[in-house]
Amino acid sequence: MSFFDVINNIMNTISNSLLFPVVFLLVALSFIALILIGEFLSEYAKRNRNVKNLESTCSEVQTNVQQANYKAAADALRKIKQNFIVTNFAHAAAGHMEKNRTAAIEWLSQEYEIKMAKKLEFTRIISTIGPMLGLMGTLIPMGPALVALAGGDLLTLAHNLMIAFATTVVGIFVSGIAYILTQIRKRWYWQDMADIDYILDTIEVKA
Repeated sequence: MSFFDVINNIMNTISNSLLFPVVFLLVALSFIALILIGEFLSEYAKRNRNVKNLESTCSEVQTNVQQANYKAAADALRKIKQNFIVTNFAHAAAGHMEKNRTAAIEWLSQEYEIKMAKKLEFTRIISTIGPMLGLMGTLIPMGPALVALAGGDLLTLAHNLMIAFATTVVGIFVSGIAYILTQIRKRWYWQDMADIDYILDTIEVKA
C-alpha cells in the first residue's frame, strides 16, 4: 500500500467518523431553533416603546438632577414604562442615581450593551455554522454513495443520498431562522441602546 493510499484511508476514516456528530449537532440545533422562536415571540410580546413616556420621564429626571434631588430623580426612573430592556436598565440605574453614582450608571449601560451583543452573537454563530454542518452532512455520505453506485448497491446509495439531502435542508432551515432573528433583534437593540443613551444624557446634565 502506497503512502498516498494510507493518507487517503485516514482521511476517509476521519470524514466518515464525523457524520454522526454532524447529524447530532444538526438535530440539536433544530431544537434550539424552535426554542429561539419561542423566546423571540416572548421578547416581542414584552416590547412596548412609549416615546411620550420616555420624554416626560427624562424631563422629570433632568429637572431633579439639576436641583440635586437625586432621590426624586431615582423615583422618576423607576416609573419609566418602555421596552423591558430599557425598563430594567432604568430600574437598575435608579439605585445608583440615589447615590449620585453617574460612573456606575455608565458602566451599567455598557453591561447591557454587552448582553445585547452576546445575544446577537449566539444566533449569528448558529446562522453561520448551520450551512457548514449542512454541507458537511451532504458531502460525507456522498463518498459511500458513489462506492455503492459503482457496486450497483442501490439501497445503500438511496440511504446515503437521503442523509445528504436531509442534512442540507436542516442546515439551511436552522441558519435561516437564526439569521432572521439576528437581523430583527439587531434593529430592536439599536433602538433600545438609543433610548438608554438618551437616559444617560439626561442623567449627566448638570445645573
